[in-house]
Amino acid sequence: MATAASDIPKGIPLTKLFLRYLRIEKGLSENTIYNYGRDLRRLTHFAYQSARPIHQLRAGDIQEFISQLTLNGFSASTVRRIAGTIRSFYAFLVLDDYIDSSPSDNLETPPPPTHLPTVLSETEIQRLLNTPDITCNTGRRDRAILELMYATGLRASELVSLRNKDIDLISGLVTVHGKGSRQRIIPFGKSAAHSIKHYRNTTSSYAIPNLHLFTNRGKPLTRQLLWTLLNQYGDAAGLPSVSPHTLRHSCATHLLHNGAELKHVQALLGHSDISTTCIYTHITPTRLVNSYRLHHPRTT
Repeated sequence: MATAASDIPKGIPLTKLFLRYLRIEKGLSENTIYNYGRDLRRLTHFAYQSARPIHQLRAGDIQEFISQLTLNGFSASTVRRIAGTIRSFYAFLVLDDYIDSSPSDNLETPPPPTHLPTVLSETEIQRLLNTPDITCNTGRRDRAILELMYATGLRASELVSLRNKDIDLISGLVTVHGKGSRQRIIPFGKSAAHSIKHYRNTTSSYAIPNLHLFTNRGKPLTRQLLWTLLNQYGDAAGLPSVSPHTLRHSCATHLLHNGAELKHVQALLGHSDISTTCIYTHITPTRLVNSYRLHHPRTT
């Protein structure tokens, strides 16, 4: 994997070239690129301590770096994410002939967790939706947020990025700008439409297409505030640790349990790989028994 020093471009670090590649050629979001950059800064620091340029790290070095992350208390999911960044970085170096082979091809990482995502029951969802005080403007905004997130399974970043022009109340459709600048259109029901309309009646800014749909004191709602609001409403409703993920997981699970096709839920959630959507196919024993008795030809 040795590379001559003369083959490495002067002035621009390889990590910067990689991030520019992600931005220009892959079209990833600035938030995703920031996370890649943060991961690579950790690897760069490790390479500096090892007195070896980052492009000359060997497989054993990379494995030691991953082991150090675990020893330093990083969660298994974070370690796997950082390992993914490293694999992508060295794949880029190979692709552009900066190195001959990747030192991360056989990188070992902690196994993924086996626990299923937290899902609220339909009764619990209704309790959560009823929590905001819709007699005040903030409560009407928050009810609209909860309704829309449960109706569509939006990610937190997608929800706070919505503009007024992205919502079509007549057709019941929202245009979502997801990861990697990918766009998808998601339907939502009358309940979410009613809450959004009720919220819009509290502000005149909805008439300006490019302004953010959900705001806080005139500024776009942040992801951090969104997480805080959902957690607070979850506590008020007597529910444990409600987050944007909770509503996304609940939306997907309830769709599948009520007969939606897996490929349709995949499209709604914006999953590029259907295997990601498959985590929502967990079912209760009662549902399994009922389905078996309904569909198997030898149950009578």
